[in-house]
Amino acid sequence: MSKQQAPVSLTILGKEYKIMCSVEEQEDLVDSAKQLDEQMRQIRLTGKVSGAERTAVLAALNLTHELMQAKKNVIPDSSAVSKQLNKMYLKIETALKNV
Repeated sequence: MSKQQAPVSLTILGKEYKIMCSVEEQEDLVDSAKQLDEQMRQIRLTGKVSGAERTAVLAALNLTHELMQAKKNVIPDSSAVSKQLNKMYLKIETALKNV
C-alpha cells in the first residue's frame, strides 16, 4: 500500500514552495525548510554572498558539513568549523566566478 501524499507549503527566503510529501513526513519537511531558511538568512546577513543561488549552495554545504560531523559523532570547536567553512567558501566563490 502506498503512503498518502499531500502538498506542503514551505517558505524559504520569502518564496513559497509547494512540495508533495507523505503525510507522515510533513513535520520533518517543514522543520527542514525552517532550518534551511535560517541558514540562508544567516549567510545573507554576512553581506559576503550575493544571489539566492550562491546563498543556497553555501547553506547546503554548511548543513551537509554539520550532517557529516554528526554522523562521525565528532563535534569540533567552532573556530575549526569557521576555518573549514571559510576555505570551502573561497573554493566555491572561485568556482562560481569561472562559470
